[in-house]
Amino acid sequence: MKAIRIHEHGGPEVLQPEEREVPAPGHGEVRVRVAAAGVNYIDIYQRTGLYALSLPATPGLEGAGVVDALGEGVTDPAVGARVAWAGQPGSYAEYVCMPAERAVPVPEAVSDELAAAVMLQGMTAHFLARSVAEVHAGDTAVVHAAAGGVGLLLVQMLRALGAQVIGTVSTDAKAALAREAGAAHVIRYEREDFLEQVLAITE
Repeated sequence: MKAIRIHEHGGPEVLQPEEREVPAPGHGEVRVRVAAAGVNYIDIYQRTGLYALSLPATPGLEGAGVVDALGEGVTDPAVGARVAWAGQPGSYAEYVCMPAERAVPVPEAVSDELAAAVMLQGMTAHFLARSVAEVHAGDTAVVHAAAGGVGLLLVQMLRALGAQVIGTVSTDAKAALAREAGAAHVIRYEREDFLEQVLAITE
């Protein structure tokens, strides 16, 4: 299989394609043929050496693809199932093995690219809306960076819960995205005092 490998810390130039042996799934694992890999800041931090990463290594922690082999003791997900994952090292490769419970089913209507891109940000947004604060219908929530990856998902989740969302953004283009996602009010924080605006909106 082809995999992206890092032998030293540095810029994007240290990412090198290499031929590697296709891994075999161990007990309790599935092997997935990777269709799309997510790219996150942590990948950059590990590549540059800001975060610890034993070298050589295959970067990438999330992705989406199709289960193509099962390790001992695994019956679910089945071979052929579309899955996505987060937190699984080595995802910048054509195949990756992972614990079966880490493979999340992907609905038919969701593309591989979207599934790979949304896992970590989606879990973060869900954690904020349901665990950090238990948001209910009628609540008002301020979402900073409302047009970012987490922000756009969080705005949509909060709206689905019935909350009024006030989003903060830095550009007109981002303001349009936040409104499209469901923000009732959008504050350009480099032009306006967001605290003043929030107090005015909420009375």
